[in-house]
Amino acid sequence: MSTENQEASTVAVTIENGVAWVALNRPEKRNCMNPALNRQMMRVLDELEYSEDVAVLVLTGEGTSWSAGMDLKEYFRENEAKGLGATRRAQSEAYGWWRRLRWYHKPTVAMINGWCFGGAYGPLFGCDLAFAAEEATFGLSEINWGILPGGGASKVVADLLPLRKAMYHAMMGENIDGKTAAEWGLVNEAVPLSELKARVQAVCDVLKGKNPVALKATKDAIRRVKEMTYDNAEDYLVRAQEAANSFDNDGRKEGIKQFIDDKTYKPGLGAYDKSQQK
Repeated sequence: MSTENQEASTVAVTIENGVAWVALNRPEKRNCMNPALNRQMMRVLDELEYSEDVAVLVLTGEGTSWSAGMDLKEYFRENEAKGLGATRRAQSEAYGWWRRLRWYHKPTVAMINGWCFGGAYGPLFGCDLAFAAEEATFGLSEINWGILPGGGASKVVADLLPLRKAMYHAMMGENIDGKTAAEWGLVNEAVPLSELKARVQAVCDVLKGKNPVALKATKDAIRRVKEMTYDNAEDYLVRAQEAANSFDNDGRKEGIKQFIDDKTYKPGLGAYDKSQQK
């Protein structure tokens, strides 16, 4: 059996009605990310990104965890024993698919069903939206075993949380539940675990109704302008809108037509009917 086939079991994929449910699949290890899983996630993202069967990607975890972070034995100890080259390769494989998520062609949603620790903050931040079970557990435990929150985790909390909360979260090594994660801004919302998939499905149904070109442009715009001055952001957004219009001006025209001429919808109350677009 090839290495690729052996690694395939580390990620489970189900496509239903335009939604790709992608689950980290090492439940016996709390879905901690080892090199095999990281390589397989890159293959999965490659396969789904431009699939006509997929409009939205949901990232979750099998069993009772989303992901407990990096596999301490395989990712850290075994690679460090092989030298700097092996360590750098493992980092590239992990950071690579998290980066892909940040700029993915399709909208992405994190569905945090359980433990979310350390390195798992990388793909959490990579997803456009995030919904957690109230019973989920979030933590940066790195300080408890003698390292800093690396792999982008420090950047994630610095970006998503107010300074004092980011400092407390990173320095104390205490866990928080899903409700607190939502209050702090790590995720959009927290709901009871029994309601989590239904809530995420409802969000996916809304996203599927939007213009996909506009969605991709919007995703990129929010991430890009966050680190720009206002003047630079203004210039970027003018150019981004021009690029989006040139790529899919029919969609823009159809939306305006349905609002102004047909009076069949109102932009503040939902999306225009894409099925009428030429």
